[in-house]
Amino acid sequence: MNTNISNKTLQDLEFTTVLNHIADHCISSLGKERVLEITPINYKKGLFKELNLVNEYLSSFQSENRIPNHGFDNVINNVKHLKIENSFIETEAFLRLASMSLTVNEHIKFFKKFNIQFPTFFAVSQKIEFTTYIDDEIKKIIELSGEVRNNASPTLKQIRKDINHVRGKIGASFTSALSKSIGAGFLDDIKETVVDNQRVLAVKAMYRKKISGSLLGSSKSGGIVYIAPQATLSYSREYQNLVYEEKQEVVKILRELATVIRPMATLLEEYLEFLIHIDSIGAKAKYANEINAILPKISSEKTIYFKNAMHPVLWRKNNIQEIATIPQTIELNENQQIIVISGPNAGGKSITLKTIGLLQIMIQSGILIPVGEKSKTYIFENILTDIGDNQSIENQLSTYSYRLKNMRSFLKKCNSETLFLIDEFGTGSDPELGGALAEIFLEEFYNKEAFGIITTHYSNLKVLANELDNVTNANMQFDERSLEPLYKLFIGQAGSSFTFEVAQKNGIPFSIINKAKKRVETEKIRLDKTISKLQKERNRLHKNSENLEKQKVKEQEHLVSLEEKEIKIQAKLAGFQELYDNNQKMLSLGRKINELLNKYFQTNNKKELTTNFNKWIADEKVKRAKKNPIGPKTKTQKQKAKVVEKQIQQIIEKVEKEVLEKVVEVRKEKKVAKEKVAKEKSEYDYKTNDKVRVIGSNSVGTIDKINKKKVDINYGFFTTKTTLDKLELVEKFKK
Repeated sequence: MNTNISNKTLQDLEFTTVLNHIADHCISSLGKERVLEITPINYKKGLFKELNLVNEYLSSFQSENRIPNHGFDNVINNVKHLKIENSFIETEAFLRLASMSLTVNEHIKFFKKFNIQFPTFFAVSQKIEFTTYIDDEIKKIIELSGEVRNNASPTLKQIRKDINHVRGKIGASFTSALSKSIGAGFLDDIKETVVDNQRVLAVKAMYRKKISGSLLGSSKSGGIVYIAPQATLSYSREYQNLVYEEKQEVVKILRELATVIRPMATLLEEYLEFLIHIDSIGAKAKYANEINAILPKISSEKTIYFKNAMHPVLWRKNNIQEIATIPQTIELNENQQIIVISGPNAGGKSITLKTIGLLQIMIQSGILIPVGEKSKTYIFENILTDIGDNQSIENQLSTYSYRLKNMRSFLKKCNSETLFLIDEFGTGSDPELGGALAEIFLEEFYNKEAFGIITTHYSNLKVLANELDNVTNANMQFDERSLEPLYKLFIGQAGSSFTFEVAQKNGIPFSIINKAKKRVETEKIRLDKTISKLQKERNRLHKNSENLEKQKVKEQEHLVSLEEKEIKIQAKLAGFQELYDNNQKMLSLGRKINELLNKYFQTNNKKELTTNFNKWIADEKVKRAKKNPIGPKTKTQKQKAKVVEKQIQQIIEKVEKEVLEKVVEVRKEKKVAKEKVAKEKSEYDYKTNDKVRVIGSNSVGTIDKINKKKVDINYGFFTTKTTLDKLELVEKFKK
């Protein structure tokens, strides 16, 4: 796939401004240069790789496995110089190469270790050779301080040993001369100083001939002369010769090191390219983090769906000024191929058009974009723009001539793989003639199945948009009362230009506006007025719909909250009821035991106590056995049980036959009685102190308080709340 996106398109959409913002996040000058050279990527494979790299780098910000620091120096000239035969570079340059090699190797190891989290980085890094050879060879020769090591060669080691020896002699000879001169009283109070990196005696001018040596200068007043003692001079000459030999040996060693490293020059260039690429990727990721950008789904079907999209340059500017940026949601697909946006000036038409264009350019350049989740887009071969006033003095072209020239280019390049963006479509000429030509252009783009967005004030284009199947009108919402733009895009209806309303708001006298209205064709006024009226009505309905939706959500939340509270209360009530029933049972058992003990204490008859206790236990056992009967265990017991069950079944069948005739009458009687009781209960007016129970419960309580349909029931140990319809009367209160 070869893309065709011109520099003019990039300029129209302020792409360079985005690149400058990204470049601010680079940590190297080479990275900044690389970012500023970014253009849309021609091949999908390369584009997808770049997008995945940025997305993986962005994900590392929220991960414990942060990508290592990729700082590096500009070593382009050092590598170029190194490639020249028999050349050498300075020790600092060698150390920069070693540092770069070490950094790249750290990244290769890191991406190999975390290859699952960073699969694209792993694939890229594995193409680069991992070797410590460069770093090892350089560190073997050069200290981290930048000095060549003493053991770099035997000759250098001996020279430096001799230098240290001569330095000792220079120091000793100077100290001796200094002591003699002080004893003789030839020196000034300062005794000594340094001239041209050499220690000298500060001799009083009157004694200068008393000291043998070389005169190296004097004070401003001429009262002091600076003399290097003769004994020191001979050693200094020897020292200078040794320093020269040291420099020559260091150059020889560096030249030999360059010869060793030279075969790795190509690898060093790969290392440098890798780090520059990572710097540009990191800058894109940091910029994406700043503007809350994501990687949308790249669709194989031709479609654009940007949810809550924001213009990154506008967002950044508004963010600095603490102004909210209103996001836009827009969609282009086979059924909505072209969108015609209309509405008043300064309403946000152009910024909406530029937002879509800039975001599409960014994603096709490997840059993440500020859109909401579930957004998706397509990779277009052509992105064509015609935005702004393009009057050219240099080319002696008017705005309209330039736009016609641009349209000619559009018609040549436009196809089904094109996204076109045209601002103020058809302007620059006679409205009727220019509008008619604009209609033809729009139909051409439509027939070529191109996707596009245009902004216009022309009524004929709004009408055409309604007539073509896959072309949709849209407008930027406008507050008809305050005449302030709302900066919200509404798909499905053309917008009024609010020409006269805006003029009136800006102080144009009403009389002049009336004269202008009279000069405009009545039909056009009526059309614009109708559109304006429809837009006002739609805005009103939209607001009402939003309010109703909010109210519905609040009511639903309140209902859910009440239901949750009711469930919790019912659960607590059931718990208390169970607890109360258990307590009652325990109290009953306790009372029986207490009764037996009291009788024993009165009679002191253990036998009677034992007999009564055993009898009570037996009764309780029978009661429990009735509730939880134990089935037969042995074969004989099971057979007997079957015989008994059969006899019982025969008796039951006989009784059923006898009773069957009376069942109907009994049921009728029960039904009448039940209805009578239900009527009495429904008509009964509960009063305080009535004994009642909750339907389905065995516990009896007393009504403490009645508040409409709600009642408080006292169970002695606790109270609970319920409603009258859940109660049944046990006993009326007797005064």
